[in-house]
Parts: sequence; C-alpha cells; structure tokens
Amino acid sequence: MKVLKKIGLFLSVIGPGIITASVDNDASGITTYSVAGARFGLSLLWTLVPTTVSLIVIQEMIARMGVVTGKGLADLIREQYGVRATFFMMLALFVANLGTTVANLSGWAASMQILGVSKYLMVPLGALCIWLLVTRGSYRFVERVLLVACILYFGYILAGIMARPDWTAVAKSLVFPRIQKDPEYIMLTIAIIGTTITPWMQFYLQSSIAEKGLKKEEYYLTRLDVVVGCSITDIVSFFIIVTCATVLFPAGIRITDASEAAIALRPFAGNMSALLFALSLANASILGAIIVPLATAYYTCEAMGWEAGVNKSFKEAPQFMWIYTSIIVIASLLVMIPGAPLVTLMVLSSVLNGLILPFVLVYALRLSNNPRIMGEYTNTRTFNIIAWTTVIVIIVLTVLMLLFMLLKGT
Repeated sequence: MKVLKKIGLFLSVIGPGIITASVDNDASGITTYSVAGARFGLSLLWTLVPTTVSLIVIQEMIARMGVVTGKGLADLIREQYGVRATFFMMLALFVANLGTTVANLSGWAASMQILGVSKYLMVPLGALCIWLLVTRGSYRFVERVLLVACILYFGYILAGIMARPDWTAVAKSLVFPRIQKDPEYIMLTIAIIGTTITPWMQFYLQSSIAEKGLKKEEYYLTRLDVVVGCSITDIVSFFIIVTCATVLFPAGIRITDASEAAIALRPFAGNMSALLFALSLANASILGAIIVPLATAYYTCEAMGWEAGVNKSFKEAPQFMWIYTSIIVIASLLVMIPGAPLVTLMVLSSVLNGLILPFVLVYALRLSNNPRIMGEYTNTRTFNIIAWTTVIVIIVLTVLMLLFMLLKGT
C-alpha cells in the first residue's frame, strides 16, 4: 500500500518537469537533431551526454525555486532587480518567442502537408484548438492533455528501432567523441547543446510549478519529475539522430529541416517509419506552439505585476490571455502569408535567445543562492560548481554560435 501511495503522490506532482523538457524537442530542436544525424552520422551522439547533465542541473535549480518561493522566475527578477531591467528582457523575449512560435507552426504546417492536408486549413484549425485549450481549460486539464501528447514523442523511438541501426556502433559513438574540424560539425555541436537549454523553459517551468501550487514537502518528487523529463527528452533526441544517421547519412542525403527528413525516410525505411516521423513532428510542433506562447504570457505578466494563470478567465487576467492570443494569431498569419520573411524571423529569434540566455541563467543562479529567498534550500557548494561551470560553458557556446551566424551571414 505504501508503494501505491507513493506512486499516486508522484502522479499528482508530475507534469511541469516532463512537459517543459519534452517540449524542448520542438520543431527547431528536431530539425537540429535530424540535420546532425543526416550530415555527420553517429559522430555527434556524444554531445547528448553533457547536454543531459547540463539540462538536469539547470532545470532542478529552477524547479527548486518554484517550489520554495511559490513564484515565477520573472516575478523574482522584478522584485530583486527592478521593473526596468525586467521589462527590456521581457520585450526581447517576446520577439524571440514569437519567432519560435512561427517555427513551431511552420513545423505543424509542413507535417500536415506531408500527410496531404493543406496548411491553409490546418494552421488556422490548429491555432484555434490550442487557443481554446488554454483559454477555456483549467490548469489541471491542460496539463493532462500535454502529458498525453508527450507520450507521442515515443514515435521517434519506434522510428529509430525500425531503422535497425548497428547498436554496437551507436554505443561507441555515445561514449567516445569523434570530433571533427569541419565548421558545420562545430556549428551543429553548439546548436545541439544550445537548443536544449532555452530562456523560455526556465520561465515556464517555474511558473507552472507556482500555479500548480507544489509545496516544499513535495520537492523531492518535483526533482524526480525534472530528472525523468530531462532524461526522456534526450532519449528522444538520441533516437532522432540514430534514425537519420542510419538511414539518410549512408545515402548521402542532405536535409535542412525535420519535414525533409520525414519525406527522405520513406524510400529507405518504409512508409511506417516516415509516417511516425511526420506525426511525431506534428505533435512536437503543436506542443511547442502551445507552451512557448504560454511561457511568454506567464513571464510578461509576472514582470509587470499583472494577474496570470491558465486557471484565470479573460476577465480575471486580461493581459495574460491577450498576450497568449496575440502570439498565436500573429504567428499563424505569418506562417500563412506567401513570401513572409519566416527564415529571417527565426534567425532573429535564435540570436535573441542566445543573447538573453546568459542573463537569465546568471539571474537564476544569484536568486537560488540568496538565503533570504531560498532559506535552507540554497545551492550547495558542489551544486554551485557544477551549475556555474554549466552556465560558463553555455555562455561560451552561445558566443561561438552567434559568431558563426554572423560569419555565415557575411
């Protein structure tokens, strides 16, 4: 009975960690992993090991702050560092997340076109469904829907198994790095690590924990939720790389996005594998289109001191609901406009995320080490060494990624 009670308690707490980490594998992330596998085979698999460690360290710290304070990250930044600094950060994040939402709705449109359905029908329909879900559903209902959708990520695992890779070679590539001097290899290494830890994740995770009302007594279960979520998301990433490395790399097929990977898989891995890849892309894209605007609405309202929350109505939290609505509407219109500068917006989004991430992580580390805020739950010395090392590595990689993007554009 004690075991069943513990399982029941865990099931009542899980959600924020698993959802946040899973949605990190959105259209942009899946594209990065697909391109990495198709271009360099299994040689980039090793990057997932340090990536998983870094993700767990950062997400655990953010989750701990949410449980201890009962507040969102933007709320804490505003209280400790002032409205002005917070406002400009939120403004830049709004533009960055608009670009990310465009990328996700573009992934949704591409996956629907693979399945033979027009984007001019499915983009408005998808946008309407996710808008109704968030604006009319309770937090608990929305969380359950998102958790069920997270299960569909296992389609990538099935596609990877169906590709029949050489598991010995896979294991060796995961453990022993095969670093190459190719500039594209270096760029993809940075992209894999950079696409895993993003600014919106930190705000959404802490805000969702605060809205769910998780307490200090449930901290150990929240931590388990985070560890499980981070592990699952990188297992999915692992199988995406393995699938493309096994099927597309030997054939010399170059791709530029995840939808091209799904199409290219068909003649080599069969219709079922291609279908699983396309359906999983659709699921990941629509999940990203739900969560990223939701994260934006959360942290903008927290930064400005406005009411926020999925459990609130339009009347109770008008700014929260209108921010969410505006991002969905603008992104949907941009995706459907022929000739719209989507690539430019997506690049701008990546640049802004890269510029903002170091500030967000430094703020988070300083807040999590503040005893007035965290009490006895501040970071330990060992955790701080790991966390600061992670942050420094991410900052260096972010600078390198921005330099690569600038050099590529010149």
